[in-house]
Amino acid sequence: MVEETEVKPENMIEEIKIGEILKLLPHRYPFLLVDKLKNIVPGESGIGIKNVTMNEPFFQGHFPENPVMPGVLQIEAMAQTAGLIVLTAFPEEERSGNSVYFMTVDDVKFRKPILPGDVIEFHVKKEQAVRNVFKFRGEARVEGKVVSQALFSAMVFKKA
Repeated sequence: MVEETEVKPENMIEEIKIGEILKLLPHRYPFLLVDKLKNIVPGESGIGIKNVTMNEPFFQGHFPENPVMPGVLQIEAMAQTAGLIVLTAFPEEERSGNSVYFMTVDDVKFRKPILPGDVIEFHVKKEQAVRNVFKFRGEARVEGKVVSQALFSAMVFKKA
């Protein structure tokens, strides 16, 4: 389980809204899967928020009679949250000059379906960093209960 920090670090960012997310991530509709970030400790941890609605394009095929958010998109949303956490550690003038790329996914577990109307919190914490490669632990929670989890890694590249 991803543990929450009791004491707020001095560098904690309370919230990043969608306007700033759009400046940091290259993803756009329908593939931008994080609506907001909160409790960000730059380069260390944070919580991504996704408001799931029936209007999501993936529900047209997954599954029309029983809409369930695909597991791979849950993992992608964790990775987008991790990318935002990493990018907030850069000075503001350098943030848009970097990209974060998914590398590995391990130990994935899906515990409960995510449905329209759910608000997902993606709790992501850095486990390790070596140069430009980061390993993370992530959990998706709905109403405080873990619905999926994964270990994953990503690499930061300077944009050409």
